[in-house]
Amino acid sequence: MPIDQQHIQALSQLEFHARQVVEGFLAGLHKSPFHGFSVEFAEHRAYNPGESTRHIDWKLFARTDKLFVKRYEEETNLRCQLVIDASSSMYYPQVKEKAPRQFNKIEFSVYAAAALIALLRKQRDAVGLTVFADELLVSEQARSNAVHLRHLMAELEELLSTSAPAKDRRTNAVEALHDIAQRTHRRSLVVLFSDMMDNSTRSAELFDALQHLRYNKHDVILFHVVDRQHELELALEDRPYTFVDKESGLQVKAHAAEVRGEYRAAMAAYWHELKLKCGQYRIELVEADINAGFENILLQFLLKRSRLY
Repeated sequence: MPIDQQHIQALSQLEFHARQVVEGFLAGLHKSPFHGFSVEFAEHRAYNPGESTRHIDWKLFARTDKLFVKRYEEETNLRCQLVIDASSSMYYPQVKEKAPRQFNKIEFSVYAAAALIALLRKQRDAVGLTVFADELLVSEQARSNAVHLRHLMAELEELLSTSAPAKDRRTNAVEALHDIAQRTHRRSLVVLFSDMMDNSTRSAELFDALQHLRYNKHDVILFHVVDRQHELELALEDRPYTFVDKESGLQVKAHAAEVRGEYRAAMAAYWHELKLKCGQYRIELVEADINAGFENILLQFLLKRSRLY
């Protein structure tokens, strides 16, 4: 199913600045940790005898009688790696064709990723794409040429081509995130779209994998994609239900009113732990409720980033 371009045009004028220093290879908007003598003054350093006198600050020499060289900070593009969780749980809820149409979690993620690609393309930034479930499904390194970006759009449209995966696909975020941390160029921007519904017994490993991304100096943004009404608050009618795990197929019969309180407490505890760990590792956590619409979530996020950074 082709991506509706009208959904992503509203974001095309916003600047997307990386929060931290990023490396790159073209002249653009983002600061580089590499220093040269071409763009913006950064600091002074002591002059070393024998080197060129071209960049000596003679005005400072007149005041201090000491030789200092001007050091400059180059501008550069960022490398952005978009990461989408395509496990079976991301295809919840099953969406029917209605007006206005409601996105499920995978559609929300795909459209948000497409909007970011359009935005970063305008800034001449390099974009890559990783799609994972129980294994890596797509692994494209960051590039900035037009052919590559069209290919990424085609990969995103492929995710929209089916209403559900051909088979039950479990989340294996731990291995995927470790692989991304190793493959992605250091000091990149990593934007992850996931419901973070990996095996609960592996939560410690999952947080270690997130920490691995930060260890490699990546600027990490986690969009926690959820259906808040149903997945976090269990806002269902007070009657019996058969709850089905979309990844394992396991079924549990329960009355919504009887389990709602304990369920909400468990989900609140998980959210608190996720928020705490992200704060500890300096990962930006964005609660992305699919019922709010990806345009609103993304616009609020980008406006916040533009004010802060």
